[in-house]
Amino acid sequence: MAKRTLAIENVRRLEVRTRMIQRAGRGVFVVACMAVGFVVVATAMPQKRKLMELEVKLGKAKAREQDVLAEREHYDIEHRALREDPAFLEVHARDRLNYYRAGERVLKFHPAE
Repeated sequence: MAKRTLAIENVRRLEVRTRMIQRAGRGVFVVACMAVGFVVVATAMPQKRKLMELEVKLGKAKAREQDVLAEREHYDIEHRALREDPAFLEVHARDRLNYYRAGERVLKFHPAE
């Protein structure tokens, strides 16, 4: 009977060791997965930063584009008025050449820079 008790105890000890090894294996697997996750996140951070910089540049470029388009529209309107509106053409020419009629008072406003 002593041999049988000893054998059962040895089997239980082996089962306990087996469970401990399995738990250790799972722990190592979890740590390895976390390490891989951190590596993936660490490699993505420079790309994320670069993406944010490019988005800022794109925003600035779009703002400049809107400014240029607004300026172009202003010049198109002015050009059309010069071609089609004789009164505007006269005012523009007199302003540019500093002509005025006798008795006329001309006020000029220069944009503040």
